[in-house]
Amino acid sequence: MGRIFVVDLEGKTYNCKFCKTQLALVNDLISKDFLFLMGKAYLLRNVVNINFGPNEERMILSEMHTVADIFCCCCGQIVGWKFVAIPNGKNHKYKEGRFVLEIGGIVDSELYIDNTSPSMSDA
Repeated sequence: MGRIFVVDLEGKTYNCKFCKTQLALVNDLISKDFLFLMGKAYLLRNVVNINFGPNEERMILSEMHTVADIFCCCCGQIVGWKFVAIPNGKNHKYKEGRFVLEIGGIVDSELYIDNTSPSMSDA
């Protein structure tokens, strides 16, 4: 297995819930109003530190979409998917090439405390 190179992002980020790897900048958020089978999800312009699964055809909101699952490159957990193509969805073409992060797989960078560094009282 090769070495994993992780992209470090500057600013407020969405991170993998399981290993805290940075996945996207909050500034790349397009919408927080997505609801899918697994619950709420965010639509983003760009996501980093991921691996792609194979392209699949899925019925989403009564339209067929070509999507690829996305996995955290560090821990391998599924964190969402990428919209690859939306053949008949004229009203949904803006989603092509965009990413969806499922709320259950991510955490906001401001919502967790890194327990690996000593606190002021420990120093």
